[in-house]
Formats: sequence, C-alpha cells, structure tokens
Amino acid sequence: MANVHLIGGEKGGVGKSLVSRLLAQYFIDRELAFKGYDSDKSHGALLRFYTDYAQPVVVDNYAALDAVIEAAVLTPDERVLIDLAAQTHLFLSRWMDDSGLLDIAHDMGLKLTYWHVMDSGRDSVDLLRKLLDQFGDRMNLVVVLNEVRGDQFDILQASGQLERAQALGATVITVRKLQDSTMQKIDAHSSSFWAATQQTEKAATGLGLLERQRVKNWLLKNYEQFDQLGA
Repeated sequence: MANVHLIGGEKGGVGKSLVSRLLAQYFIDRELAFKGYDSDKSHGALLRFYTDYAQPVVVDNYAALDAVIEAAVLTPDERVLIDLAAQTHLFLSRWMDDSGLLDIAHDMGLKLTYWHVMDSGRDSVDLLRKLLDQFGDRMNLVVVLNEVRGDQFDILQASGQLERAQALGATVITVRKLQDSTMQKIDAHSSSFWAATQQTEKAATGLGLLERQRVKNWLLKNYEQFDQLGA
C-alpha cells in the first residue's frame, strides 16, 4: 500500500508543522523512504528544516494534488508526508469529494492517514467534531494532543469528541512537552532534530549537553507512539 500522511488541524498555531518535522525525522531515523510536501506558501517548516526531503505543493490546485497521489501509487515504498497549512481543509475535502478518493483509495492501493493536530483550546475541539461529522470512519484518523501548545485538555475531555473519535477507529497520541527555550533555540538555528541531537558544537544549535539529551529522550518517546501506529 502507498501511505500518504496528511498533517492537518486547520487552525493556525496548533503545531502541525512540528508534527510534520517529527514524522520526517522519524522516517529518516528509521531509514524509511519518504517524500515531503509543504503547502505553506509563506514559511514552510518542512522546506526550512528538511530541505533535502521536501518540495512545495499547491493545495488549492486539483492537478497538483492529483500528481502527488498518482506519484504515491506508482512508488508505494516511498511514504508521502504533506504538511497542510491552516485554512486548506475546505479545498482539500472538496477535492477528495469530487474525486471520490476515499471510495477508491483501497482499490488504488492507497492508505490515507489524516493527523488532526490539536492544542488545548475549544477551536481544536470544534474542528475535531466537524472532521468526524464529515468523514466518520471513512479515513484513518490520528488525533494528536500537542502538549507543546498546551497540556490541559479538559475542554476536549468534557466534550465527548475524543471518545467519539476512538469509537470510530481513531488513534490518539500525545506529543509531549519540550521546554520552550529548547525549542526556540532549535528553531532559531533552523536545526533539524538530527542536528539538534547530534551536533556537539553549541554554536551550531545553541543547545548544551543536557539539552541535547532531553531532545533525544523527547524524540524517543514520540517515536514509540509512531512505532505503534505503524507509520
């Protein structure tokens, strides 16, 4: 099967690009071939941090999306990772509906996985509800609770939407909190997570010995969840 991973959440600032970077580094460290696509026209994170693995894609263009899927089907051993910019879901879902993609995906040898990245706010819960209303159990769904953007998910827990998602077959994972100052240093130096953990010169990443070790541990905890998903 060709595996296409759509990293979404619709709302800006929930950490979609962080999850895309994590998944890209996971593929690299697990020696899994992949191709990344970045739909953010202004400041694409995959293009910035994983230049050798990513290329831009225009999500509001049927021909561009068709080409991504057709290439994925032709090269099933190469995973596809698409970092979706905010406010792209409407066009993406229209393209899926018009193409009947979810109805023919299995016959095409295609597995679509949508990663719904959430912060701890109500907007993310409302967007999850709309996503479940729209797709139900027709698409593989991973609900990502991003503690980097807030670690109190009381609104989600009280909403009943998490249980609903799980009843429809969704998998729930948590991206653990990483110290803000550490993430800021990584981003300030435009470091991949590989560089953040392997480069020993502090001038290269801004990270000290123990900070690098904490990033390594953080990556391993996330990788354990990705392993269970069979990503």
